[in-house]
Amino acid sequence: MKALAIPRKRLVSIIGGSAGNLVEWYDWFAYAAFAIYFAPVFFPKADPTAQLLSTATIFAVGFVMRPIGAWVMGRFADARGRKAGLTLSVALMFGGSLLIALAPTYAEAGLAGPAVLVTARILQGLSLGGEYGASATYLSEMAPREHRGFWASFQYLTLIGGQLSAIFVAIILQAFLTEAELTAWGWRIPFVIGALLALGVYVLRRNLAETPSFENQAADRPASTARRLWREHRREAILVGLLSAGGGIGAYTYITYMQKFLFNSVGFDKETATWIIAAALLWFAAMQPVFGALADRFGRRPMLLLFGIGGAVVAVPTFFTLERITSPIAATLVILVPLTLQSGYTANNALVKAELFPAHIRGLGVALPYAIGNAIFGGTVEMVALWLKGQGVEWLFYFYVALIIGLAGVATLLLPETRERSLIVED
Repeated sequence: MKALAIPRKRLVSIIGGSAGNLVEWYDWFAYAAFAIYFAPVFFPKADPTAQLLSTATIFAVGFVMRPIGAWVMGRFADARGRKAGLTLSVALMFGGSLLIALAPTYAEAGLAGPAVLVTARILQGLSLGGEYGASATYLSEMAPREHRGFWASFQYLTLIGGQLSAIFVAIILQAFLTEAELTAWGWRIPFVIGALLALGVYVLRRNLAETPSFENQAADRPASTARRLWREHRREAILVGLLSAGGGIGAYTYITYMQKFLFNSVGFDKETATWIIAAALLWFAAMQPVFGALADRFGRRPMLLLFGIGGAVVAVPTFFTLERITSPIAATLVILVPLTLQSGYTANNALVKAELFPAHIRGLGVALPYAIGNAIFGGTVEMVALWLKGQGVEWLFYFYVALIIGLAGVATLLLPETRERSLIVED
């Protein structure tokens, strides 16, 4: 433990940045966790798959906005500071969560209800587009060089913590409210909680310390623009986009869509599906600092290759096995296999991306290619999966997941080992 000790100021900053990241992702994932309850009140159709497809489409709208948020707030974080970027992103998330909490239903306002939902997801998408780049950059720059993998892994640990928080709120509400109450009004509670937490984090982030990497830059540093990113760092940006595509599709398949797959395809009830995902996420969260520490010892690329190659190999067998499972314990154990391999990516991806870019364009370089790759493939996971299910060829989705994860493995082979060639020069 002594080897992992860092100055108190840095530790407080890492904890503060991580806590804010948790709240941001709680707000984002609450939508996915409670979609099975509020889908009928916004899209009153008889077919559950059609209802989920409608909410999945709006979920994807948030992803469409993430590249825009990444571009706007990536530049903002490079120009005004990482702390300023973090503060702005959580303010937007507050607005989005509050809108969902207050959104009128289809019965109350007709199409205005879904329209409010779309507006809220646009705000949340802008927020998350900036949050990922700002938090990844902030935590990577605050972490000490020797143990940067371990400390930077808390960026994704708190991301999982956000989803776990959303899942546990769902479990608690399921215990105290009937399904009819959850569908009628109980689904609003998590978004009220999220808005209040975001407001608290806004105050917290205003008092964080700025990173040395940002403060040590020259006053006449080059401007952070998408044109400069493409002209001067094209190769890195493309590889980050491909890596993010595979990582995004894996993450949103196994930790977001999986709840609906267990309910809608395997046949578990909603409560059981929620418990399975919660148990799997606890394991997944515990793996983040483990794989971060392994990256400090053995390098970033071996961990990413474990995901890119291993994740592609196990994807199809995982789904075909789950189709035949009736035991919740067995289902959980099966899901742990791809999630463990996924940890090779999730624990280290933010750090690798931050280490690829110089400080003056790091916020934009991390955020924009990630948001594009993640939006195209991660954000459309539920739409693609549910559409293929509706066409009677759900099995094609399994191979689709394997293919895109495999592309991330190819991108990893073309990356440098950033542990040895990091562009974060401060210790």
